[in-house]
Amino acid sequence: MTPFNLPIQIRWSDIDQNRHLRHSAYYDYGAMARMIFLSEHGITTQKLDEMKIGPILFREEAIFKREITLDDKITLDVELVKAAKDFSRWSLRHNFFKQDGSLAANVTVDGAWIDLEKRKLAIPSEFVQGIFNEFPRAATFEWIIREEKKA
Repeated sequence: MTPFNLPIQIRWSDIDQNRHLRHSAYYDYGAMARMIFLSEHGITTQKLDEMKIGPILFREEAIFKREITLDDKITLDVELVKAAKDFSRWSLRHNFFKQDGSLAANVTVDGAWIDLEKRKLAIPSEFVQGIFNEFPRAATFEWIIREEKKA
């Protein structure tokens, strides 16, 4: 799958009193990019409703490298960092690049799929697995190896 890049227009409401991008805006932009990416590849909210599953997050972590201000032009990507072979668990990273190409921040999320009726973790359909198998992968991508439970 080709790399995904989303230009972001910084909004005045996302600037804090120090005149730079407030920390929680990074998470908001990451969520927006993830959902746009999934939707553009067929995992729309309608499709999720049909499959009765949804993505959930266990962890979000931001690492800030360079300040982003109101006048900055930034681009955000999404890449698969880790995944279980059935894509039931995954980690995605969003890199925030300034116009000069410098890395301003990255946000990493660890997630899974939840069955919306049973309210339990679920293995996604082959449709979702196929899309995740084609996700842009980080240079450091690794498979999540889960140990078998002993009786």
